[in-house]
Amino acid sequence: MNVYLKCIEANCQKVLPSNTKSYVCPQCGGLLDVLYDFQLGDPEEIKRVFQQRRLSNDPLDLSGVWRYRELIPFCPDPTKVVSMQEGNTPIYEAPRCADYSGLKRLYLKHQGLNPTGSFKDNGMTAGVTQALLMSSKIVACASTGNTSASMAAYAARANLKAVIFIPDQQIAFGKLSQSLDYGGLTLQIQGDFDEAMKMVKEITEETDVYLLNSINPFRLEGQKTIIVEMLAQRGWQVPDRVVVPGGNLGNSSSFGKAIKELYDLGFIHKMPMVTIIQAARANPLYRTLIYQSPRLIPVEAHTLATAIKIGNPVSWKKAVRAMDWTRGWCDVVSEQEIADAKAIIGRDGIGCEPASATTVAGIKKLVQTKEIDRDEDVVAVLTGNLLKDPDYTINYHQDSLFEMASYKNELIERKDKIQSTYSNAPIKVEPKKSQILKLLGL
Repeated sequence: MNVYLKCIEANCQKVLPSNTKSYVCPQCGGLLDVLYDFQLGDPEEIKRVFQQRRLSNDPLDLSGVWRYRELIPFCPDPTKVVSMQEGNTPIYEAPRCADYSGLKRLYLKHQGLNPTGSFKDNGMTAGVTQALLMSSKIVACASTGNTSASMAAYAARANLKAVIFIPDQQIAFGKLSQSLDYGGLTLQIQGDFDEAMKMVKEITEETDVYLLNSINPFRLEGQKTIIVEMLAQRGWQVPDRVVVPGGNLGNSSSFGKAIKELYDLGFIHKMPMVTIIQAARANPLYRTLIYQSPRLIPVEAHTLATAIKIGNPVSWKKAVRAMDWTRGWCDVVSEQEIADAKAIIGRDGIGCEPASATTVAGIKKLVQTKEIDRDEDVVAVLTGNLLKDPDYTINYHQDSLFEMASYKNELIERKDKIQSTYSNAPIKVEPKKSQILKLLGL
């Protein structure tokens, strides 16, 4: 199997060996794809192989990523694979979310049930495996939380040193605690995520440290399998639309690549629309599309959904490509819409971190504007676990959640109140049976 890297820029298309330590094209600076000369045979037979592996106890087959290894065949040595049985995440029908958003039915693919609680594990098993293939000793990333947690865990399993750059005071403690516990060297950078990303890119370009942000094309190969697993779970019935949060845009990029490859290889016969939802004040991709700009329009990102608090996403061109391939689009939702949608997801007994809730919030908005038909078959991807940011949840239900809002024409920052529309606050009660029975309506 021939494996190689290729620049995605149409006027370049430079090809590099797969073992080249490059995250962007050395000729034009464009993003790179991992590509293969696939020779797979009958797709229906390979689907049966994927299904049969669910009965196997082979370590590769227990992984919801490497079970589909024919579609990510970059690792020639199975002993190098670093796995924590990632993937294997459920897809739920969510009737309350469907009713809230205006759809007849809605399905949620919950990546927050990965080993470290986010979709990053699907990518990190591939990225850290490639780091071992490259004989790297140190891996690094900039992170708003989930990437750092995942990289630190997988680096620990691979006996690699993990170096994490986080924006100071802009990371949820649920995520930071993971990085610390897994032994990552955590550096708090004065500035936002984009400043941390700038630093880690410079350091990994000048040293042997291996970069594991989503600009790394091998990480996106692992994240492709989210789509593969979702389709396998649905008996290869292709949905009309897949909705995903938009932060650094690696996930949406990998989804587009997976869908295009599966279509070209004959595994599926239509391509679901990739719909990306961003927070209203962390919306660089949306602004770029609206203004039809050939270059990304960065923003100073502000959102309580810290996992997508990114103003200069590195994978934006691949995300645009994903939408072009699948006739998809990008939209934005407010902090209020995110908070309320998150509460509704909880009412379905599922739960997620704030960034994940942009999907249901975005679906509700797009149904109202008739851009999504209520009969559509839609899968929304929840990217992170409820316990990643418990303070957000508690504050919402206790009616004390505020959005920090800065205004250019004012010299002050003020806090905008987020209404707890679906509050479920704890009730203080004396230890008296009569009072408790009264509250129970008994």
